Amino acid sequence: MHLGDLAALHPEKPAVVMPDGRTLTYAELDLGSRQVADLLRSRGVGTRDHIAVLMENCPEFLVVALGAQRAGVYWTPVNWHLTADEAAYVVRDCGARALFASPQVAALAGRIVRENPTVEFAAVAGPPLHGLAPLDELVRQVDPDDGAEEIEGVYFFYSSGTTGAPKGILPGHDFPPFGTGLPIEHTMAARFGFGPDSVYLCPAPLYHAAPAGWSLGTIRNGGTVVLLERFDPADCLAAMERYRVTHAQFVPTHFVRMLKLPAEQRARYDLSSLRSVVHAAAPCPIDVKHAMIDWLGPKLVEFYAGSEGAGMTVATSEDWLAHPGTVGRAAVGTVHIVGDDGAELPAGEIGSIWFSGGGSFEYHNDPEKTAGAHDERGRATLGDLGHLDEDGFLYLADRRTDLIISGGVNVYPAEIENALVMHPAVADVAVIGVPDPEMGQSVRAVVQPEAGTDPTAELAEELVRHCRERLAGFKCPRSIVFTAELPRLPSGKLLRRRVREAFAD
Repeated sequence: MHLGDLAALHPEKPAVVMPDGRTLTYAELDLGSRQVADLLRSRGVGTRDHIAVLMENCPEFLVVALGAQRAGVYWTPVNWHLTADEAAYVVRDCGARALFASPQVAALAGRIVRENPTVEFAAVAGPPLHGLAPLDELVRQVDPDDGAEEIEGVYFFYSSGTTGAPKGILPGHDFPPFGTGLPIEHTMAARFGFGPDSVYLCPAPLYHAAPAGWSLGTIRNGGTVVLLERFDPADCLAAMERYRVTHAQFVPTHFVRMLKLPAEQRARYDLSSLRSVVHAAAPCPIDVKHAMIDWLGPKLVEFYAGSEGAGMTVATSEDWLAHPGTVGRAAVGTVHIVGDDGAELPAGEIGSIWFSGGGSFEYHNDPEKTAGAHDERGRATLGDLGHLDEDGFLYLADRRTDLIISGGVNVYPAEIENALVMHPAVADVAVIGVPDPEMGQSVRAVVQPEAGTDPTAELAEELVRHCRERLAGFKCPRSIVFTAELPRLPSGKLLRRRVREAFAD
């Protein structure tokens, strides 16, 4: 439904609430997003242009996102945990003509603007800071354009590539009239039961695809978003009870942290309003999922998908209990398991996971990566391995060969290796994920020291500091081990499988 229609139906209904008391009604969201759209048009930012959003979890994030969406532009959320250079690269690569920031990250935004001359204007949702103009003041300077044609824009997420450099995921999108909605918004209604009576808890950062997409989808279906600034297990349970949450979305790390609360503390909260607990982003350990179902009942729904929108599988609790470990059957597109020769494999055999009949996409400024994700039959892959059983349920074997998923966040080894390999004490390095009972995986660097360099604990600490100066904290190794020589082919290709076998324990 069009946001203006929702605001007309229930103007005072909360669209977004935060536990600290901040509330954004549908009328306020409709007005604020229209003002942002008018501001963009007044500055010449038109259909298919790009803007960037650098904000922590706050109502203003969704105001700007919906303003961009009703102005027909691509909007890119920027991870504010990135270093200044990393964040500036994303803004520059997507060609953002405008940057919207919150006061908490205004210093980072100011530096990004200074280093990106393509950013024509920048606004902060608060008082003027670090050279950024107040958003309220900018929108007051623009006359409302009630006759403007509203075009449905779309998000433009970034995900690191195999080289470690972030890659923009350009979705297939026809820019229809605003109110048409995005595919995820229709899927949420049809497959997950979202509607006007839905209250959705978002405990994860909005700069990630699922939290942003599902929060907007809740609003576009007329529901209310309960937005947490950060995840805390006890605060999360309290919010679910206080706001009578009907739908919540987590990653397995969140499950682990909630389950580690004392049983008597978990029992204090009335969670009977919950209808659906959705999880994705990382494989969920079987014992963790059993414990969650035992606690909350058969309300867990798992999905497997990617920001690319190539396809989607869904598994209900009943599906999963009958097929433990599955990520479900196809809900969007058709799943194919393909061998190295391109032929489809029978049930039970592991191969590459491909989708047909799903959404289209390309990787921004990377035609080679785009071509590698598609085949001559029109199928697309996220690069993962898995198998189907006889009933068509999908099981993941590996979430991309090299990918590390720590706490539901993708971490790419090549980026960390690139940061370490130039250290004078490092001759060679390989980065792998190792099992972690809470985070799912943690980052381990296996380092071959330069000849004559002692592999000491002090050197390991120095290498971690070296990484922290160059990378966001969540990408830095949690452990470093040393080896006399890393296994490589004569061509120079690293035999990462052997590194995992030797050093993953």
